Amino acid sequence: MKPKSSTELKTELRRNLQEGISTGASRIESALLRLQSYSEEFGLDVSRPEDRFKWLLASMLFARRISSELAKRTYNRFEEGGLTTPERILGAGWDRLVEVLDSGGYVRYDFSTASNLMEAVNKLLREYGSLENMHTVSDSPRDLESRLMGLKGMGPVGVNIFLRELRCVWEKADPPPSKMAEAVSKRLGLDQIRPYESALVRLNLEYCKKRLCGGCPVRDCCREAEI
Repeated sequence: MKPKSSTELKTELRRNLQEGISTGASRIESALLRLQSYSEEFGLDVSRPEDRFKWLLASMLFARRISSELAKRTYNRFEEGGLTTPERILGAGWDRLVEVLDSGGYVRYDFSTASNLMEAVNKLLREYGSLENMHTVSDSPRDLESRLMGLKGMGPVGVNIFLRELRCVWEKADPPPSKMAEAVSKRLGLDQIRPYESALVRLNLEYCKKRLCGGCPVRDCCREAEI
């Protein structure tokens, strides 16, 4: 059977929700499902192996202490340069990676990130052959997280960013919800976090953190929204 795309999985979740009871919680969940994830914004379909590696690259960029806008712009520079496979990244070399990072505004961490990418991709290919093989040989979600954190530049934050968008795609992609997502879910009175974690994090970064309550799609359900 052909695996479902990430868009199909999200549509199925939305349909199941709409068929359930009509409560305040379901209205919140419907609004969260309408929010694009960052991988969707990039046009990635994480049910495809090639796009999963692209999302790993993007996750490494998002994980540093840098704005999401800079991280998005920098990832797009990698796309424009065709540097979105392990082989192309290694073939580009350190100097070229620094140039691409700088062109996206990633200047604060350009040298270290270029070094991390080279080392991480080298280890991925040397020890596993591919990102897909890493998942295959992992015994459990925690084992997969540990293996990912063995890649240079992939700490707990990067691993959560990467894996939370692979839930329902990879069997062993089930990271503990981030504190950021937990905080937003508490403000919304939302019991389930995992299916909506990407949306909850995006709400925090683009609305809560900036106090842009007026434009928030779930403002009416938030216990701490500014009037």
